[in-house]
Amino acid sequence: MSDTQTVTSDIDLLLDTLPPPIQHAIRESPDDSQDLLEIIMDLGRLPEARYRGHERFLSQREITREDIDYVTSRIGTFGEDNRAGIPRTLHRISAIRNRAGTVIGLTCRVGRAVFGTVTIMRDLVESGKSILLLGRPGTGKTTLLRETARVLAEELRKRVVIVDTSNEIAGDGDIPHPGIGRARRMQVPRPAEQHAVMIEAVENHMPEVIVIDEIGTELEAQAARTIAERGVQLVGTAHGNTLDNLMINPTLSDLVGGIQAVTLGDEEARRRGTQKTVLERKAPPTFDVLVEIKSWDQMTVYDDVASAVDALLRGEEPLPEERTKDEDGTINISREAVRETSSEMPFTPRRNGGRNERGERGERGERNDRGFNRNRNNPANVPTQRIFPFGVSRNRLENAIERLHVPAVIVRDMNEATLVMTLKNYYRQSAQRLRQAEEQGVPVYVLRNNTINQMERQLATIFHLRDVEENRHEHDNDNGGDLVEDAMEETESAINQVMNGERSAVELSPRSSYIRRLQHQMADRYNLRSESRGNDPNRRVKIFR
Repeated sequence: MSDTQTVTSDIDLLLDTLPPPIQHAIRESPDDSQDLLEIIMDLGRLPEARYRGHERFLSQREITREDIDYVTSRIGTFGEDNRAGIPRTLHRISAIRNRAGTVIGLTCRVGRAVFGTVTIMRDLVESGKSILLLGRPGTGKTTLLRETARVLAEELRKRVVIVDTSNEIAGDGDIPHPGIGRARRMQVPRPAEQHAVMIEAVENHMPEVIVIDEIGTELEAQAARTIAERGVQLVGTAHGNTLDNLMINPTLSDLVGGIQAVTLGDEEARRRGTQKTVLERKAPPTFDVLVEIKSWDQMTVYDDVASAVDALLRGEEPLPEERTKDEDGTINISREAVRETSSEMPFTPRRNGGRNERGERGERGERNDRGFNRNRNNPANVPTQRIFPFGVSRNRLENAIERLHVPAVIVRDMNEATLVMTLKNYYRQSAQRLRQAEEQGVPVYVLRNNTINQMERQLATIFHLRDVEENRHEHDNDNGGDLVEDAMEETESAINQVMNGERSAVELSPRSSYIRRLQHQMADRYNLRSESRGNDPNRRVKIFR
């Protein structure tokens, strides 16, 4: 297959449905029509065209009721999802209605079939494994899904059935768009029935591959698992940007195996070096491979979803493939890894919460007032570090520095920094400024989230401090493990009550700061909010949505 990308949009058919003044404004525009994303028409407002990178008004005349009616009379019927289309095209028109159900706004989105986008992940498609695509709106998930269906059906000669809920993959009308090749398309009469049509496709039409767009409900996730268990290859998209998002989504986490709290025996907990209640994957993932799409030419690939989920639940960083495609069509594949620093630096960036490369902790030393010890083997007069926060809250970082009394200042220019602190999502996206910092030998420290607790832990690693409370817990693990187990069981029960709607909020029993930290982390895993209330010794955690 050629690496050249060919784009077909049938944009004239979309323009023909618009009022003549708006048609003329777009056709006479100096902007390239290939960059046009959508046209916005809202009653009483100026019509607007949105291009890649900018927007502009198309007229100084406000949209009237006649303009809205002009468009709606020239397109297909709106479904329950308030979407309509133009037969045998990929264009989508979405309606905004008032309380009476009358259409008062339209979003006319340009649909394009782009041949050649699947090249960057063709080996995954040919492997026969089930693939889940994630990414922000506008990154090309549906376009890539459509091209994948075409390649599977036409070039690999497989029996492919597309379950097309909103007619985005194969277009509007009874005859599907040629962009799907020989793949067959089953339309879904109502969005709520998508899961039933998925099962029907397998039972009635004997496909080798099922293609699904926008898995978003628990019933659809269950239907996807049923299909996978029958040995059918699945290729689909889901609501979410990253694997982390999916894991904490209680509705869709089953797609990657689901998460459950497991209570370990004393001996097993000691062997693992963890508390007695831990989070583990509940079942095999529905999808074997997960792809986080940044653009058609850049994506992150988890080629073993089970291993990646297990690693994240253990607090480790999985090593996904970073794939990019150059202008000449060359595919570059690399594994993300923690960067090694030069020997000139007095510390090493880590993502493992303060352990050294062998997983060991430093010796005890002098304790500061935040409960951290300074390692006796390292000098107390560590040079002042100039920290550039990239995507990290400056106010929280300043508070963390002040509370730990470490020699660090925050700078506003990356060129002045001796280290950069950023969040995991920014690091995974390989932001240009982060790449420049690493190329200049400036170490980049990665935080899991934007909390003071995470910042304090990273600063403790940088300045060779040690968390005394964790050390105390290592001793308590042998004598007070039951206390942690009881606390985790109470937390799990509270989380279930909040998630099931039985209670809007639950206050837990008073616990030590170490156990409260575990409770906050467990609430975070389930995408719930938590806060500590009261004063010691009666300080406790409240969990709520």
